Amino acid sequence: MNENGQERAEAEEAGETAENQEAEKARETLDSEAESDASDASDASDASDASDASDASDASEGDEETPDEDLADLKDQLLRALAETENVRRRARKDIADAGRYGIADFARDMLSVSDNMARALDSIPSEARAESDIVKALVEGVEMTAREMAGALERHGIKQVNPLGEKFDYNLHQAMFEAPATGQPDGTIIEVVQVGYVIGERLLRPAMVGIAKAAPAPDGDESGGTNGKEEADNLGATLDTSA
Repeated sequence: MNENGQERAEAEEAGETAENQEAEKARETLDSEAESDASDASDASDASDASDASDASDASEGDEETPDEDLADLKDQLLRALAETENVRRRARKDIADAGRYGIADFARDMLSVSDNMARALDSIPSEARAESDIVKALVEGVEMTAREMAGALERHGIKQVNPLGEKFDYNLHQAMFEAPATGQPDGTIIEVVQVGYVIGERLLRPAMVGIAKAAPAPDGDESGGTNGKEEADNLGATLDTSA
């Protein structure tokens, strides 16, 4: 019995030893495979980094401009800067010219009322009073001389009078105050100047206030003529600008 027990113990020890050896071999195999996978991953990472570095280098080389391209860009920038400088100079010269020409516009507009008052004073004196009194005659001559001097001074500074009697109405220069039918004049003809206008250089200083002719209505029996007359009146009203 003792011998049988000893044999069983020896057999169990031998089995445990074999199992331990197999487990050790399995661990060594797993460690070897893990090291191999880590090495492969490291090699793949190094290859990817090298490829990215190569692509970045190629892109950098592609972005670099040649000396001819750099020269063309600099030339284009220089031409643009010269053109902009010339435009600034041109605008500055125009602004200076306009300031010299139109800088007195407000002062001139205020002086127009003085000229208008002298004209009204002369118109208010009847011709009989001038003939009967030497004093009135001398006063009238003095006012007329002052009015002429005022008109000459305005004209020397580029301010001209606009007296459009008999001309065609122009909304750029005239302000319509009324319409007069049956005057025998064509539509839009200025038949009366209520107040003269003035221009300074090429700009309007004050519009002339005028009355314009309006076409007479056609006879009742002429339906077509009446229609045409109405259309002409509508067209005239569309062209007049009385808000100036």
